Amino acid sequence: MKLLDAVRRAVAVRHYSGRTADAYVAWVRRFVRFQGMRHPRELGPAEVAAFLSDLAVRGRVSAATQNQALAALLFLYREVLRRDIGRVGPLVRAKEPVRLPVVLTRAEVARVLRQIEGQARVVAGLLYGSGLRLLECVELRVKDIDLERREIRVRRGKGARDRVTVLPELLVTPLRRQLGWVRALHERDRARGGGRVALPGALARKLPGAAADWPWQWVFPARRTYRDAATVELRRHHVHPTAVQRAVAAAVRRAGLSKRATCHTLRHSFATHLIEDGYDIRTVQELLGHRSVETTMIYTHVLNRGGLGVVSPADRLGAPRRRSASQP
Repeated sequence: MKLLDAVRRAVAVRHYSGRTADAYVAWVRRFVRFQGMRHPRELGPAEVAAFLSDLAVRGRVSAATQNQALAALLFLYREVLRRDIGRVGPLVRAKEPVRLPVVLTRAEVARVLRQIEGQARVVAGLLYGSGLRLLECVELRVKDIDLERREIRVRRGKGARDRVTVLPELLVTPLRRQLGWVRALHERDRARGGGRVALPGALARKLPGAAADWPWQWVFPARRTYRDAATVELRRHHVHPTAVQRAVAAAVRRAGLSKRATCHTLRHSFATHLIEDGYDIRTVQELLGHRSVETTMIYTHVLNRGGLGVVSPADRLGAPRRRSASQP
């Protein structure tokens, strides 16, 4: 088996996401080219360290990018080549700056949401109202929405972890309309010989008829259908994340915000506003699906009054002395 095919197969066996497979294959290919097309079996920790250092020095990549490349190469040696290369180093580490997330005020969130139309508006509403990641939101299926309990179940979120988060009352009616439209679209697709969706893991083999069942349909379907290359079935995918990203970016411009806001900014705003409302950090951690509470603690540093609830001494000085009209 070719090396890159072996990497992709090893990732699939461990049920990692398709994006992880693409990233790992890309890094292995880049590493082999950097080493003059030599096979990784001929290389060792010194060559891996040289590649990672070159990424930091010449490529000027971020620390997160360098860490992803390291994870891909460690996976290659340990899981594909079955070889323990030990500790990789010494290497030049990319600097990891500490950045605070951009957070919108409640009024700014409302201004942005008012500028979005169609199902992208419902998606953006869930990013803020439920704290979902963009990919988690567009991959929602009908069975994941519980309108009666006001819950959303996230399946295989980041780190392949399931969780339950809140469904805002404000979005119950828009979601009912969205599901009604999806139901009608699904019936039209079935009448044309389609109405099927891709299923995760081995479910397509275990439940061959589930792909056309209503509970497995996407909540936010794409406009166009496609023919699956393997089965030749007429299928419909979920809306592409870039379509929502473009809609949110255009809404931010139309709203006249001076902040650089993205889809993920709505998730940041969800967490910060919950903490402002007095919810404990553990609750927010569970709703966001963070592995560590330390990740969630970043939002305490972007509250309106600061992480420690500090009142500036300038606010205790009283009203400033009135200047004359001739003074600047």
